[in-house]
Parts: sequence; C-alpha cells; structure tokens
Amino acid sequence: MKRTRSIETACVQAGWTPKKGEPRVLPIYQSTTFKYDTSDQMGKLFDLEEEGYFYTRLQNPTNDMVAAKIAELEGGVAAMLTSSGQAANYYAIFNICEAGDHIVSSAPIYGGTFNLFGVTMKKQGIDVTFIDPDASEEEISKAFRPNTKALFAETVSNPSLVVLDIEKFARIAHSNGVPLIVDNTFATPINCRPFEWGADIVVHSTTKYMDGHAMAVGGCIVDSGNFDWDKYGDKFHGLTTPDESYHGIIYTKKFGKAAYITKATVQLMRDLGSIQSPQNAFLLNVGLETLHLRMQRHCENAQKVAEYLNSNDKVAWVNYSGLPDNKYHELAMKYMPNGTCGVISFGLKGGRDVSIRFMDNLKLAAIVTHVADARTSVLHPASHTHRQLSDEQLIEAGVQPDLIRLSVGIENVDDIIADIEQALNA
Repeated sequence: MKRTRSIETACVQAGWTPKKGEPRVLPIYQSTTFKYDTSDQMGKLFDLEEEGYFYTRLQNPTNDMVAAKIAELEGGVAAMLTSSGQAANYYAIFNICEAGDHIVSSAPIYGGTFNLFGVTMKKQGIDVTFIDPDASEEEISKAFRPNTKALFAETVSNPSLVVLDIEKFARIAHSNGVPLIVDNTFATPINCRPFEWGADIVVHSTTKYMDGHAMAVGGCIVDSGNFDWDKYGDKFHGLTTPDESYHGIIYTKKFGKAAYITKATVQLMRDLGSIQSPQNAFLLNVGLETLHLRMQRHCENAQKVAEYLNSNDKVAWVNYSGLPDNKYHELAMKYMPNGTCGVISFGLKGGRDVSIRFMDNLKLAAIVTHVADARTSVLHPASHTHRQLSDEQLIEAGVQPDLIRLSVGIENVDDIIADIEQALNA
C-alpha cells in the first residue's frame, strides 16, 4: 500500500520535483511566451488537444508547480493560482454561474467578498442570498432556488471568527444539487482540510498565512474532483455542454475530474486574465515551505494571548474559539483540534476611545490593514475599514464599535503580551 506523505513533507517537497541536473529550488519562469517548432504544435495547444505552455496569462510552469503543491496540501485533484484572493472567489463562482443565476452565502464573511457578491456580481445578473451560518439546515435550505448554483462560506470568518459547521453546510449544498465552496484562508490546510468534511471547492487568499510574510498578493482555487457535474448537467451546462470557443469540447467528457479547474484556466483566465505573476508564485512557494511550522506557532501564541486578555479586568470581551467558553469552541475542536488561526477579536472597557488609545500605544504590534503574517498586527474596524459608519450602523453591520482585530504573529509570546500589557496600562 502506497503511503501518502505527511502534510509537513508536502509543504517542503510537493509541486516541484527536479530531475537530474535541474535546480533544487523552484525556478521563476519569467517569460510571457514559450517556443514551439511547428505551427501544428502550437495549434494543438490552442485546441486543447495537447498539454503545454504557450502564454503565461493562461499557464506558467512556476505557477503550476505551486498550484500543484496547494492541491496536494488540500487533498484536491487540481488547483489554479489567481492574482488575489478576491479574484479566486470571483472565478470560483463565475466558473459555474452566469446572468440569471443565484448563490447562497454565509453572511459573516470577509467584507470584500460580501461586497463582491452583494454589489458587483449583482450588477452582472448573479443574485445572492446571505444566511446566518448558525441557522438550522431547514432554515438555510429555504434560501435555495431552482437557479441556485453554489453555497459559499468561510472556515473561520474574517473578522467575526465564526467557525463553520462544514458537514452541515455540505449536506445542505448536496441536498440542493450544488457544490459547497469554502474559503479556507484563515485555517489553511494545516489546521483544516474541508474536502475531508464534504466541501467540493476550496479557495484561498494566499496573501495571508500561505505567503506568511506580507510580500505577495495572490489567490488560489482548489477542486476536490468529487462533485458530479454531469448529474446536474442542465444546471451546470457550462461544464457539461459544448464550448464553441474551443470547437465544441465538453469539459466533463474531455477532462473528467479536472473539468472545473480546466474550464477556469482555459476560459476564465483566457478572457479575464487575473493571473498571479511568476515572481509572486515563487515568493508564495517560499512561504508554503514553512507553513506547517508557522501555523503551529501562530495558534500557540494566539491561545496564550487570548487567555491573557480573557483574564484581564480592562478587557470587556474576547472572541477566540480556543477558549473553552467560546460559542464555537466545540465546532473548532471537531474541525480544527490543533488550532484555528492566529486572529483574535476583543473589546476594551470604555469603548471606542479607549480602543484607539490602546492601539496608539502599542509598540511591537503595528496598525495595518493586513492580517495573518509573521508580524503581530492590529486593526480597529470602527476607526479604519468602517470609519464612515455611526455606532448604530456598525452594530447593524456586525462590527461592534469597540472591536479590535489582533493578528498574533510568531514572535516570542511573552514579548507580545508585554506589549499589550504596557499599552493597556498606558
């Protein structure tokens, strides 16, 4: 019986497998185009009759090796890199939706994704219904329509830190004949592999923990290969009927389990072009090599910081699923027993003004809009990303006026806590 290599080894070794005399480190294929000897060779590539590289907007060897690594980490059959996490979310939906279609999405998701679904994609004729992920299966199922094409949610939501009941969402999606698409950015495949719980497609903002160093914006889509598109052929006709832009090929018939990613690559990337640069893919791969080490440290540090905050009398509340009294602790232990992520949200007694003074006095932690990299960072949504809203509007949007989002880094945890303590005292 062939042994599947561990996820730790895959972080380091998967994707690029050098042959005799080739570089040990994944090269950057910094070329827009690739040479062929005959016109017929090039023509077969454009007809999808042969595999190969001809233009980096569609595929590039550096990108493909990194995508292959992420596919192995998630346990999927194929993956595609994109220029950002937002592009990954857009492609994941648009690959199976068109004007007149509908999706169902968990409401507590990253604000940019919420706006993508609720505003921009609506302008393109794709409607969305947002639901409470904690609602019953029966209640959530009421949001589905005959033209619903997907159910979307985040493993751990940003910034509200809701932990998804993946099995419940998979049952709901499949009973309604649609795939479950899960954004696994915060947990990463180190802490959770959604395919093992019934998800069909996983997306990532690789900008976060996967890159891990705030150097390269990027995204990724991974396909499990498990959803039966042909079973619902009328619903997913883009995959199951001839594509006239490629001489009538049918993706499910020609590419089997790779149909979804192949269509996303040769159709959406061809036409929309949100490719990740080979340079960024190279940097992403460097980050992936230490992902298993960093996630363990992020979670260990965050747990200790959350416990410190929870015991501090200047702190009004703490939201971190690693705390036994947290609403999502039981779900977190089921799906992510080794930890969820390094992000904590909390509020201070005294409200918004105290929160601002606290943040201004931090020395080790930096006030930035980014989250989930090696350095500890902090953000106050009411003063930054949501500053145009009144306190009443903030609460309506699910953001408490005193909410502080703390992304705990991989520094020495005693130094992080000391920084928080001096800022609280100040």
